[in-house]
Amino acid sequence: MKEPARYRNPDALIDIWERPSWGQWFGLSLQHLFSMFGSTVLVPILVGLNPGIALFSSGVGTLMYILITRGKIPAYMGSSFSFIVPMVALMRTTGYPGIAQGTLAVGVVYLIVALIVALVGSDWINKALPPIVVGPMVMVIGLSLAGSAAQKATVDNAGTYHWQFFAVAMATLLLTVGFNLYLRGFLSLIPILLGIVSGYLIATMTGLVNFKPVMQAAWFQLPNFEVPILSYPLHFYWGAVVSLAPIAFVTMTEHIGHITVLNELTHRNFFEDPGLHHTLAGDGLASIIASFVGGPPVTSYGENVGVLAITRVHSVYVLIGAAVFAIIFSFVGKLSALIESIPNPVIGGISFLLFGVIASSGMRILIEKHVDFNQKRNLMIASAILVIGIGNAYLKVGQYEFSGLAVAAVLGIVLNLILPRDDKV
Repeated sequence: MKEPARYRNPDALIDIWERPSWGQWFGLSLQHLFSMFGSTVLVPILVGLNPGIALFSSGVGTLMYILITRGKIPAYMGSSFSFIVPMVALMRTTGYPGIAQGTLAVGVVYLIVALIVALVGSDWINKALPPIVVGPMVMVIGLSLAGSAAQKATVDNAGTYHWQFFAVAMATLLLTVGFNLYLRGFLSLIPILLGIVSGYLIATMTGLVNFKPVMQAAWFQLPNFEVPILSYPLHFYWGAVVSLAPIAFVTMTEHIGHITVLNELTHRNFFEDPGLHHTLAGDGLASIIASFVGGPPVTSYGENVGVLAITRVHSVYVLIGAAVFAIIFSFVGKLSALIESIPNPVIGGISFLLFGVIASSGMRILIEKHVDFNQKRNLMIASAILVIGIGNAYLKVGQYEFSGLAVAAVLGIVLNLILPRDDKV
């Protein structure tokens, strides 16, 4: 791949098209794997999916993304937190078949947008999804999960309160906060993983961990793949499709933000080469692949962008290595069993921080983009999105149910397009 005519970023230790030595390659790829590991496996744990499949689909999705973007963008695709709320609801009603169809719909939305961008450009995306819509939507994604986090941190599956649960959850939260604030170097990139490990050790000392499934699990074990027709009969779930598909526009803005950061890090313009339509298509195809094997929707990961920034190693080969490691790890049965043995109080403690950070990120969007709440339209749009989304004012038509998050997303986009822009409070 190395060609003299290619541009080389002078700030990079190893540039995009350069391949590290075998020893460096192994260590650098593991570093990327660990940086995304905690978040990627936490999503299926919260939803009730198999963590091994999430690892598998993230690895395969990343390889597909790199292929579609012609090996020009060093990015990793991991499980997306944005879809947790409707996925949890679907898991209680349709099971994974509904989640699969919603995940497939998310990928199709990405492909449709990619096609439109290829034909007419991307200016319309900013018009349809300005900060006043995206900011409150991101806040809803975090805040609507607050109740779930609190429940995991306080009560058992029978609904009985345990002060030990709360103690473990708070210890996990405080340790993760400390790791995030005070660690430096590579360790500063994996506070979630360190927090889970620390919380797990505390939970073990308090007798909350059941090691029996881990001991019984095989070292080599196929992930619990959920394949259409083979694993479940085909049945169309309109509610699942409409619940997840609109949220794709929220993750799309996050994806574009990651590409913007990568442009600055690598001194390139990926919006032009390979083009935004290629990056969106790669992301969409990664989700489509996940829907056919039993995984959740995926998106580009900020954790891995952070690794690129700190190490100044931008080699796409390193990301390929991380994807291969994720696929290999997905077949380690004891690892999946160990992940599934993490008790609810640990997950609840981590969730306090993660969901809060998501909500705070939405607030940051509004602040950084200087959204003026003296304008009536902005106040109305944000108010409607927040209350409908957080309150889960879902729409049920016959047997189809559309989550409050999906309703809020569609309503926010529509209100932004039709409300006048010059009214002041």
